[in-house]
Parts: sequence; C-alpha cells; structure tokens
Amino acid sequence: MRQDQAYIGRQPIMNLAQSIVAYELFFRHSGEATTAVFENSLQACTRVLVNTISDMGSQWLLGDKMAFINISEEMLHSEFLELLPPAKTVLELSSRTSTSTEVIERCQFLRKRGYKIAVKDKGESLLGSALLDCADFIKIDTQALTMDEVARRFLEYQSLTVKLVAEKVEQQDQFEACKTIGFDLVQGYFFAHTETFTAKVINPAFTSVLDLLNMISRDADMGEVEEGFKRDAALSFKLLRYINSVGFGLSCEIQSIRHALTIIGTKQLFRWLTLLMVTAGENSAAPALMKTSITRGRLTELLGEGYFDKTGRDNLFVVGVFSLLDRMLEMPMEKVLEKIDLPEAITDALLHRSGIYGPFLELAEACESQDDSRIIALADSVQLDHNKVNDCHIASLSWVEALGV
Repeated sequence: MRQDQAYIGRQPIMNLAQSIVAYELFFRHSGEATTAVFENSLQACTRVLVNTISDMGSQWLLGDKMAFINISEEMLHSEFLELLPPAKTVLELSSRTSTSTEVIERCQFLRKRGYKIAVKDKGESLLGSALLDCADFIKIDTQALTMDEVARRFLEYQSLTVKLVAEKVEQQDQFEACKTIGFDLVQGYFFAHTETFTAKVINPAFTSVLDLLNMISRDADMGEVEEGFKRDAALSFKLLRYINSVGFGLSCEIQSIRHALTIIGTKQLFRWLTLLMVTAGENSAAPALMKTSITRGRLTELLGEGYFDKTGRDNLFVVGVFSLLDRMLEMPMEKVLEKIDLPEAITDALLHRSGIYGPFLELAEACESQDDSRIIALADSVQLDHNKVNDCHIASLSWVEALGV
C-alpha cells in the first residue's frame, strides 16, 4: 500500500456566543508543525485545496461550517479555486494582494459564482482600497493594534456591508473588549489553538482491485467480495468515503462494508473499481495517460448510448478505460487479459477492435487522433451523425474535467 502524508491546520472562528461558524484552514508540512513551511505561496494554497477536496474530505473537516482559505494573489487567478464548493468557501486574500484591475475583476467574478472574499487589516486601514468593494469579511488583527485602535477601526468599517472578524484574540480581556465593541466574529488562541489533522493519502494494492474485479465478473458470493475489501484497508476506506459522498443523497451514513456493497450494487461497483484500477498502487498511471483512458471510457460509453442498455453502456465504459492498460502496465494486452476475467465481447474489442463494442472503441480512438476521414467512415459504419459524435466527444472531456482527474 502506497502512502504519503497530507496535513491541514484548522482553527475555529466563533460568533459572540462562542459557537463555531467557520474554520480557517492552513497548510502544514508535518503532523507536529505549528507553522507553514513551503517553497512558495502557490504551492501552499494548492496543497490546502487539494487536501481539502480530496484526501482529507471536506465534510469531515468542515461539517456544516464555512472554510476560510488563505490564498495568494497568484492563487486567486487559479482555476483550482473553482473546485471548492462556493457556498462553503471564503477566500481570504493575502495582505500583500494588489488592487489591480485584474484582481478586482477576478474577485467580482468569484463572488458572482457564490464565493465570499475576506480581506485583512494588519495595522493599516483599508479605507479607500478598491478591495473593500469586493469584501464580504474584514479581519482585524488585534495584535497589530491597541484595543482602542481596534475600536476606532471597527467604527470606520461599520458603515460597510461587511462582517467584521477580530483575529488573534488571545486573552479573556481581549474577548470581552471585542464583545463590547460589537464584532460579528472572533478568532484566536483564546478559543483554540490550531488543530492539525493528518490523513493518509493511500492507494489500494493493484492486486486487490484486480481480485475484486474478477470476483464480480464471476458473480462471486457477496461475502467473498466483502472479505476482499476487508483485506485492503485502503479499498475499504475509499469505498465508504465514496458511498457516503453527497452524490448518493443518502439520509444515513453507511458504516459497514456489507451495507455499502448492498447500496452500490455490483454493476456500479465494477465501474468504480475500473476507475481505481488505473490509479492503484505502484502501477498508478501517468496523469496524462490516466486522464486519456477515463476520457476514452466515457466517450465510448456515450457513443453507444442509442444502441445499448445500461449494462451494455457500462461495458463500453470498461472497454474504453481498459484499452490503455497495456500501455499503463507495459505489457501486451493478451498478458493483461490473462489477469482478469472479462466477458468475451469486451475482450474481442480490446484485442481485435471487433465484436459489438469494437467499432465504438475505434471511433473513440479516431476522435482522440483527430482523424477526420476515419471519424466520418467509422461514424457512418455505426450510423451515427457526425455532429452527434462531436457532441459526445465534448461531453466526455467536460465530464472528466468535472471529475477533477
């Protein structure tokens, strides 16, 4: 099992009743770290974003709370930001962020998408700054000012339609002063030191995924499949996290492997394991190759939409994804297929581009190579409109981008 470490620091932000309403997230380079260590701010921001939305699981970190995420000016312009859920995300701008036209326009764009913006007063008033027109929150550093100065700054900003946050509140008397002044929110060591959470970034063993695919192909007893999951902690973890994702819309959390397998069903399980196969263990594919295989799977599936039932379309997806396994595993396709039990129609397509699925795989490959004459000939052979083929190709690219692969 391959594993690396991923860390996020999390400090609560409270209302005046000391109920947690949000967390500020920080990058951490180790489980014992109390400060961030990184080569540059873009690297730090990217680590927080990726860990939050994938390895750490934002639901576990945040619950129903908002996330304040520190971002540099460089990160502000990154499309990575738009992977985060707008309703939960507050983008906290660095105090060094410029007020250029590009920055203001980007902030306004993100606010229209539903994100909120926080700006920082670290001792210098923000009055007159163009950033205030984009701000939903102003954080005032109580360590950079006396409490009398904090009170005056609060009054300066009070006429703005923003929420004011007192940060670095470390003493009881500071908190009482913030209450008297009238702050909406407070944050600091008086309430809680930053907690650091550790998550293992783990991938299941390749052989474990392969064994389970074979079990499902031969309609093995569900108890045997359950035992297969229990033998690989990474697989069990990933299955439970997947089944508990918002995409399933479940009203209760799934805790047992057996319950999860019952909910997901064998067809969906086979499809999910197919995706895992290209990212498993030491055989993890190069990112570009992995993306191509998943895109090809989706495109092959969409091309057959008017010809096959759900089972047939699932098989087309498997054909597309597995068609690059020989390159991923650096062995002939014949050898790859000796390791996994697949229906004859799928193996015919993978080995010879023949059978009922072969023409759709060939058409997907032609789309990738942008071979117009071959696309037209293959589309005609399966009586597919050329515009439909193009629509399927665009839809498959969009689908994979949405997956964040």
